[in-house]
Amino acid sequence: MDNASITDVWDRVVGSQPDPEQWLVIATGVLALLAVAPYGVWRISRNAITIAHEGGHGLIALLTGRQLDGIRLHSDTSGLTVSRGKPTGIGMVLTAAAGYTAPPLLGLGGAWLLAANHITALLWGATVLLLAMLVMIRNAYGVLTVVVAGGAFVLVSWLTDPEVQAGFAYVVVWFLLLGGVRPAFELQRKRRYGQAGDSDADQLSRLTHVPAAMWLFLFHAVSLCCLIGGGRWLLGPVLDQL
Repeated sequence: MDNASITDVWDRVVGSQPDPEQWLVIATGVLALLAVAPYGVWRISRNAITIAHEGGHGLIALLTGRQLDGIRLHSDTSGLTVSRGKPTGIGMVLTAAAGYTAPPLLGLGGAWLLAANHITALLWGATVLLLAMLVMIRNAYGVLTVVVAGGAFVLVSWLTDPEVQAGFAYVVVWFLLLGGVRPAFELQRKRRYGQAGDSDADQLSRLTHVPAAMWLFLFHAVSLCCLIGGGRWLLGPVLDQL
């Protein structure tokens, strides 16, 4: 690839794209909601949230100096991230707290990029993150899930027109914002019935001596604030017309 081609690709990634039609922003939000609200659909679509959840654990583990041994994604939409390092301290706390907060925070970051019209940057950035995560996957189902997700981003980025890319990007971001809210409520319900004794909230409670309910409140606060803030960014042009 010559210098001119590299420059063209770079300009395409960091450049801005036109605002999508207002109907597309609303329609993609509705589509994402339909992927989150019905339980039958959520059983499948939740795999994408699990990727973000476990990826959040893995990323923060690396950033805090822990050694990441691997990530597993399971067909029941559960997952496991294993890292080595000091069993207590701020690094372990941040790593444990990163799971439930990662999907909504990624959604918020994606909403900021879309509000700035950086659709291509969002698609390529997500592809890079998925490729990096693939290296650490340690089971066949996890590899399949991440490859399918990454392949979808690559195909949309390279083979579709700008309108399709915009629609795909908005669906993804809406899904992360909306889908990032539901897991905390599911965890709350499981804890009520004693079915989540080793959840992230309970691990954090043991690490910090702060009640698990407070960590659960943090998960709720982060996800709902991200949904409100990200939704405001995504719907900004629509709201400005009202």
